[in-house]
Amino acid sequence: MVTQKKYFFLNRFWRKESGLSGMFLLLIIMHFVLIPLFGSFSFFMVMLNVFWMLFLMAGIFSLATTYRQAILISIVPTLFIIFGWISVFYSTPFVLFTEISLTIATFLLLIVLVLIKVFEPGRMSRYRIVGSIIVYMLLANLWAVVYLFIYEHLQGAFQLTLPSFESNSWYANFMYFSYITITTTGFGEIVPLHPIARSLVQLEAIIGVLYPVILIGRLVSDINTDFPKIK
Repeated sequence: MVTQKKYFFLNRFWRKESGLSGMFLLLIIMHFVLIPLFGSFSFFMVMLNVFWMLFLMAGIFSLATTYRQAILISIVPTLFIIFGWISVFYSTPFVLFTEISLTIATFLLLIVLVLIKVFEPGRMSRYRIVGSIIVYMLLANLWAVVYLFIYEHLQGAFQLTLPSFESNSWYANFMYFSYITITTTGFGEIVPLHPIARSLVQLEAIIGVLYPVILIGRLVSDINTDFPKIK
């Protein structure tokens, strides 16, 4: 791995297995407290995105084997930040499509980095199960972003019953919708109408059912096998 300065706070989450618990706590606070209550404040959302980009960059440089590899991988989140700012001033179809493509790529990169931690060599531990839950939450976040993009650019893609609370942003609404979809709960306040929206909802529901069975189930089985070795 690329050598890191020991005092760099964000790298601690990536260097140790116990750091997965810290990531899990951060995601819980972000998804269930900060975004629902403060998601309507654009400045707050910008700062939140900056933090997660720094977090992702720390993961890239912590897990990369060489500086060259780290720099090459860092191109994706760097372009994501650049096009995010460009889209504020120039909302052309090319810029918007590039931005959502880079957003998806950035989320997938973060998911891959967490999975590397989950499946890195070594004994099985409870932290790896926490890591698999983190991936589950990141998948919900990814779909929320995609749903929001479709809602904003495909008229009538979703039918929404909006809550009366001013703190609810569109992002918070679709984060909520993504969670009830990936857990196959489906309360019905948000209904997909466009064929693309419905296909994505079906895909997320399938992943929401299969992911815990396949990945988390396997990890639980492994940790039971190595139970005497766990600290």
